[in-house]
Amino acid sequence: MSIIANNCSTIANVTEFTKKDQLFELIRSNPFISQQDLGLQLGLSRSAVAGHIAGLIRDRRLLGRAYVLADRRAIMCIGAANLDRKLRSLDPVRMGTSNPARQHESFGGVARNIAENLARLGTPVGLITAVGDDASGASLMAQAEAVGIDTRGSLRLAGTGSGTYTAVLDQHGDMLLALADMALYDQLTPAALARTQQQRAGAALTVADLNLPLETLQALLDDAVRFDVPLIVVAVSQPKMDRLPADLAGLRLLILNEGELETRVGHAVGSDAALANACATIQAQGARDVIVTRGARGVSHTTPGGIAHLDAFEATVVDVTGAGDAFAAAVSWTLYQGSDDLDLACRRGLALSAMTVACEQTVCPSLAPDTLDAIEAPLPTDGQPFNALYQE
Repeated sequence: MSIIANNCSTIANVTEFTKKDQLFELIRSNPFISQQDLGLQLGLSRSAVAGHIAGLIRDRRLLGRAYVLADRRAIMCIGAANLDRKLRSLDPVRMGTSNPARQHESFGGVARNIAENLARLGTPVGLITAVGDDASGASLMAQAEAVGIDTRGSLRLAGTGSGTYTAVLDQHGDMLLALADMALYDQLTPAALARTQQQRAGAALTVADLNLPLETLQALLDDAVRFDVPLIVVAVSQPKMDRLPADLAGLRLLILNEGELETRVGHAVGSDAALANACATIQAQGARDVIVTRGARGVSHTTPGGIAHLDAFEATVVDVTGAGDAFAAAVSWTLYQGSDDLDLACRRGLALSAMTVACEQTVCPSLAPDTLDAIEAPLPTDGQPFNALYQE
């Protein structure tokens, strides 16, 4: 009797799987097909159709509204992958003397951190970086592959040490000083990236950090236009802003902080008007949109009518390292899902940043494919946008 029951269960599971796949193929051929037509063609009730659609959404084969089909092309992340060393003072820091501290080592680098966040969010992702032939480089690549990052396009450089980033944090976890040894990323030249052209041309989205040489960033901008693959550039520090080309034609989005924005435009951005003017300057240089991160004051982003401001999420700060990269990953994830809503993208970015600063790791290990699903675009409550809008 139990054998018969098991066999029946197996047959039922196979039938269910077949119907689910048939429904998916019907939606693939006609994304606007109604649930009623799906039921008629497959001999299913409306409730059964709705159940299968819910299952496809859980499987991330559909993205929800209007049966948007999931794009399984990868996001290509290009830039740094380092060994991060964090030294956190146990007491208030006193300069010019030894301070008791606790050390923690982890895998880091802006492009690598973004890639790991995306991989943990269930996104197909590739990483193009450079590592040395040392133990750190081998560990960096092994860990990336273990979390689902495709590293085939990365350079393995003989006779070279892998990149390192050393951060000194105060007793509250806020950064006092950071030292970066990243000269090896100068080897990521346009010629070095040429061998990854096919891989990059087939990507859904490219995310590059400013650890790359100027000429490489220019080549990526040119390729964004040539391959019709949106490009997001993430700034890494004020000294490296000179690596951003003067002409930003082809740039979908620039993510940077206030200091980096001031370096780019050559004036302070302390007021809303000054920040709006600076963002307009970046757009006049060719960028479609700009996001400015402002620490505890949240973020600002461009809109068709000016700039919009969103407040930061409340969080218990354990370690701020990786918060900006988490923000960039969530923004990239939202654009990858097919949304051009920067307000939604920034809200998800702020949520993931708050989650990241609350854990000791550079990339929060509890991330899952459904982590950001609950954060949707807010509905206006009084006829006004959710965020504060500044217009010139």
